[in-house]
Amino acid sequence: MNEILGRIRGGVHTAVRHDSAIGHVTGAARYLDDIPTVPGTLEAALVLSPHAHARIRNIDLTRTRAASGVIAAITAADIPGKNDIAPIRSDEPALAIDKVEYQGEPVVAIAALTLDQARAAAKLVEITYEPLAAVLTVEEAMANESYVSPPQLMVRGEVEPALAAAPHRLSGELRCGGQDHFYLEGHIALAVPGEAGDIHVTSSTQHPTEVQHGVAHLLGLPFNAVTVEVRRMGGAFGGKESQATIIAGIAAVLAWKARRPVKLRLPRDDDMVATGKRHPFLFRYDVGFDGEGRILALDLTLAANGGNVADHTPAVLTRALCHGDNCYFLPNVRFRGLPCKTNTVSNTAFRGYGGPQGMLVIETILEVIARQLGLPVDTVRRCNYYGIGRNDVTPYGMTVEDNIIERVVDELDRTVDLAAWRREIATFNRRSAVVKKGLATMPIKFGISFNRPALNQAGALVHVYVDGSVVLNHGGTEMGQGLFVKVAQVVAETFAIDLDHIRVSATSTAKVPNTSPTAASSGSDLNGMAALHAAEQIKTRMTEVAAEHFAVPAGEIIFASNRIYAGNRSLSFPELAKLSWEKRVSLSAAGYYRTPKIHWDFASNTGRPFYYFAYGAAAAEVAVDTLTGETRVLRAELIQDCGRSLNPAIDLGQIEGAFVQGMGWLTTEELWWDAQGRLRTHGPSTYKIPGSRDVPRIFNARILSDAPNREATIFHSKAVGEPPLMLAISVWLAIRDAIASLADYRRAPALDAPATPERVLAAIEEIRGRAKG
Repeated sequence: MNEILGRIRGGVHTAVRHDSAIGHVTGAARYLDDIPTVPGTLEAALVLSPHAHARIRNIDLTRTRAASGVIAAITAADIPGKNDIAPIRSDEPALAIDKVEYQGEPVVAIAALTLDQARAAAKLVEITYEPLAAVLTVEEAMANESYVSPPQLMVRGEVEPALAAAPHRLSGELRCGGQDHFYLEGHIALAVPGEAGDIHVTSSTQHPTEVQHGVAHLLGLPFNAVTVEVRRMGGAFGGKESQATIIAGIAAVLAWKARRPVKLRLPRDDDMVATGKRHPFLFRYDVGFDGEGRILALDLTLAANGGNVADHTPAVLTRALCHGDNCYFLPNVRFRGLPCKTNTVSNTAFRGYGGPQGMLVIETILEVIARQLGLPVDTVRRCNYYGIGRNDVTPYGMTVEDNIIERVVDELDRTVDLAAWRREIATFNRRSAVVKKGLATMPIKFGISFNRPALNQAGALVHVYVDGSVVLNHGGTEMGQGLFVKVAQVVAETFAIDLDHIRVSATSTAKVPNTSPTAASSGSDLNGMAALHAAEQIKTRMTEVAAEHFAVPAGEIIFASNRIYAGNRSLSFPELAKLSWEKRVSLSAAGYYRTPKIHWDFASNTGRPFYYFAYGAAAAEVAVDTLTGETRVLRAELIQDCGRSLNPAIDLGQIEGAFVQGMGWLTTEELWWDAQGRLRTHGPSTYKIPGSRDVPRIFNARILSDAPNREATIFHSKAVGEPPLMLAISVWLAIRDAIASLADYRRAPALDAPATPERVLAAIEEIRGRAKG
């Protein structure tokens, strides 16, 4: 019937532009720093530690407090509540207490009449430090057994006997670096004291509830006295999940001290030095396999550089362990996760959340096996893929029920003709002495849901006004990824009204409480379902009003094309809204959703942590200059499983953006600390994110067609925010393939990530040296 009556504009499964697209490109979209402040608002600045590890002997604020325009200057001693903003564990201070544990740790905060005055006063702070020995590498932390949380273990089968009995056995080591989030909008917060001891915080955060809790702890307030609000962020990528609490918390303490509104924004250099990043990892593996490349046993250590405190490291490490299998059945496996404590900034959530690191190492192991046996990597992968009805249980005990990886990989092959593409590469390499090309593919199986079951819930609030307009609020946050428009499409579809009748209001802890972070690619899954629940409640009430009005059973009422039909008779949506109000029927509802089926045992690292898996595959072609080590991605072909996409336009943008960000992590983005533990790559002049010229000239992203989610997700869609990032591993593998073409030698190149020109040159020299030897 709905198809006969026609479609609405902007319902689900349609390509609709981002709700703020025009504002983004014209500059009309307001970010936190664009919001006019009230008179009397103070500007804040931080004093950061110059040492990686030191005891604080004395802090003298005499000259600072006497400086022009200074209203407040605070240290940890001025915090009225508990100086702890830990997201998972405890003892993670907003301001250093008696010692500093990384270069860039906030020690003092100043609020002044102007930003220039605050920054000038910060330079007058006198701090006496006693430098201490610093642990700066994962290897040092492992040797000292220095960890930010207990090590983790995931075991299945009999690893030692299987390794000993394997026809072939290899061991090796791999490193991958971290990555700065490099969001366009840096960290910022505005704290405004209320009249009764309460406080309102506007924060650039992915997790308003965590900021609410952090501020409440610091000020010694109940949660209901702290309201946190965010309309949009200029990018986040995980970097504004726990880290935003540092900024908002310090701003709130300054506002409490000064009894005036305070805005704290970090300049780019301070932002990069003071806040956490993607976790660098050190991997060590021992693998046994047969003559076909089938893995029989794997002993794998995943050592994450957690930085100075736990932050998100325990959960990131768990997620890495849960993705160390990627698409492959591992009959005997031992994953050891080491959350290493070093005197560097605490590493934190980042798009993929441990998944990229876990997938990187298993793909490297498969490549090493393939080269050792002289087999194509794709052949070795195929004999290790999870099966359907057999070999389908993960190392953590979850049965893979939705396996479509072979379909995805086969579709990629058919679409791009991988065999012909490889022949072209081989022909080029035979003719080219200096520039070598490489080609590699990458399959992915990425789990969707938070590993911590309690986070898999969401709330939403929907209001229908008597003119038929709708306001939607939910616990998700908008950081440019298109969550707001997707959830609005769900409500539009439910009411069968055009999308432009719906307005999404700013996320606020005062409207939807106890929210989960907008993370783990779960934003649409959770908040979309909560909004659907709220809208369906209102729709049911309005249906009863319409049924009474038309004197027909409720089952005969149809919402379609902005009208409500009972046979040939109809009312417009605004008319029914007004009629419902006149009948004293509520047009407001709170919706709620909790993800079903999931459970997790943290002690044994077993359970069903994911509601479903998202699949994808990519092929990438690169060129490597063997004289300079420079690389360029020439072509990338991507296929991503989005279920039945809520919004193909938004999803394609996410696929492309995630791939390029992953490409940066694996090629150009290098974080470098000197021997004193000082980060030296803390700005765009020293830290290279991909630019427009780094994007492959041939770049095709496709959404897998006719693949609705088998689980009862929101309109059978799938998450898309994180999974495509791992497709970029194909680029790194292609660089390794190009290097390997220099010698007919059955060992993989010795190349870590990121594949900077220096590392590429070293790998080239190493493989040439092996060939000569």
